[in-house]
Amino acid sequence: MVTLWRRFRRDERGISLTEALIVTPIVILMFAAFVELGFLVFQWSQATKAVQIGARLLAVSDPLPSDMSSLTADYGALGEQEAVPGTIVTVACGAGAAACDATRMARLISGSDASCDYVAGTTLGMCDVFPRITAGNVLVSYRRAGLGYVGRPSGPVVSITVELRNLNFEFLLLGRLLALATDTISIPAHPVTMTSEDMRSSL
Repeated sequence: MVTLWRRFRRDERGISLTEALIVTPIVILMFAAFVELGFLVFQWSQATKAVQIGARLLAVSDPLPSDMSSLTADYGALGEQEAVPGTIVTVACGAGAAACDATRMARLISGSDASCDYVAGTTLGMCDVFPRITAGNVLVSYRRAGLGYVGRPSGPVVSITVELRNLNFEFLLLGRLLALATDTISIPAHPVTMTSEDMRSSL
């Protein structure tokens, strides 16, 4: 019996197969993790660039909210060219807020060609950069910056913030390989703020 046990302990046949069975799943998981990470970073980069483009467009475009009167409601008896009140006033529309003007929102998302496929010579929209973005994923807010003066031809100077909502990254491989509790990760809001310029022009 002792002799058989010693022979078994010294027998190295099949050891390569055993090592392969141990190492192979780890290697597969590592490759899957690299693929997932690359895809995740790519989507996050697309989302960030799309929000930057959206904020830049809105800085020189007609406001998305249908009613911006609250930004000037406290002007009261202030005369022309007097300083704007320092009170912070914000108007928002989009995901989780009041509805935006549908036509202007569509142009923000799709650009001047009304398509998520870029056409040379047209204005880029947010979905030209990140095709998964829809109107339901964008929140836009206009915050009075306390700059400018009463009676400014282009209206009050505002800080325009564009951010994302309700967008998730879906795992391609890891969710199935590891049976994770969730197959998605929320893509950050990536808020981008710009100061308004001439907000009387169309996108």
